[in-house]
Amino acid sequence: MNNHTEEDHPWDAALAKTLPGKMVLVGLAYFGSDAEEPFEQQQLFGRVISADRRKGILLSLEGQRTGEQFNLPPDTRSFQEAGLGEYRLRSTGEAVVNPDFTVTFSIRKQAKARGDD
Repeated sequence: MNNHTEEDHPWDAALAKTLPGKMVLVGLAYFGSDAEEPFEQQQLFGRVISADRRKGILLSLEGQRTGEQFNLPPDTRSFQEAGLGEYRLRSTGEAVVNPDFTVTFSIRKQAKARGDD
């Protein structure tokens, strides 16, 4: 059992309390196990429904993905207050005006263990 939750997923309880109702612009970059460049990037945005230390940060997506929900990991390290202005999603061209926060995550595939097919 891994008892290093604090180190694996740093959680700022004070920040988490402020998140529900806030608009968040999310950037995701997906990497191969040993790649330096992402093989896929995704952007999405929505309002925080809930922020839970164990379950993560649940978003109600807006724009072209209205009606969908997306769960971010319980890690507040990369949440940054967004500057005023219009943010345009590269993939869809959608504009997000004056979001409250931006957040980015890098997701890396794990290398296969020997013997795994």
